[in-house]
Amino acid sequence: MILLPFSKLPAEFRCGEVRKYYDILNKKRGSLVSKRALDIVLSLIMIVLLAIPMAVIAVIIKATSKGPVLYKQVRVTKYNREFRIWKFRTMAVGADKAGALVTSANDSRITGIGAKLRKFRLDELPQVFHVLSGKMSFVGTRPEVPRYVEKYSPEMMATLLMPAGITSLASIRFKDEDTMIGDVSDPDEVDRIYIEEILPLKMEYNLEYISNFGFGQDIKLMFSTVKNVFS
Repeated sequence: MILLPFSKLPAEFRCGEVRKYYDILNKKRGSLVSKRALDIVLSLIMIVLLAIPMAVIAVIIKATSKGPVLYKQVRVTKYNREFRIWKFRTMAVGADKAGALVTSANDSRITGIGAKLRKFRLDELPQVFHVLSGKMSFVGTRPEVPRYVEKYSPEMMATLLMPAGITSLASIRFKDEDTMIGDVSDPDEVDRIYIEEILPLKMEYNLEYISNFGFGQDIKLMFSTVKNVFS
């Protein structure tokens, strides 16, 4: 189902702050259907075209560092549901237990090949399988870990009315997020900076995306993402 009736949403969504965004999306069900159709078609095409490149990346990761090829972590998507996201591993094994959940500038936990994959966002290629399954979309709020979602205000919960995305207006504006955090080594300070300073700003862009949601806007954001990755 593209959008549940408001009365059947999880309790944390049934509030006035979320309702205004729900009403915007409810009037654009046609665009939501088109969005899902594009996700299915484009993800199938990309899986076929990227099968060999992804296999090559997997071999390089395995050959240059110890540990699994894929990094899996619990994230949050539509209606506050948890799922296990897949990424190509770009950090040392156990890095998420040895520091903050977000990375800072010159983070020593990132591997050599991992830095290159992150630069061009190639670490996120496995997420096309999540798009095909419906857990994610090509465009939408980047999926956060439950720990950060717990910090959401009632209005921020509106960003979870749609599936999490591989790219978004916020991720384009914050493509150098680690440099914004700076060269901070203390995990608690990194978390504080992210939760108190960066997350609220990202959510402003995410809510702006919902306010102006349209199928055409998704297409523009996808092209903008490609342009920004290679610029």
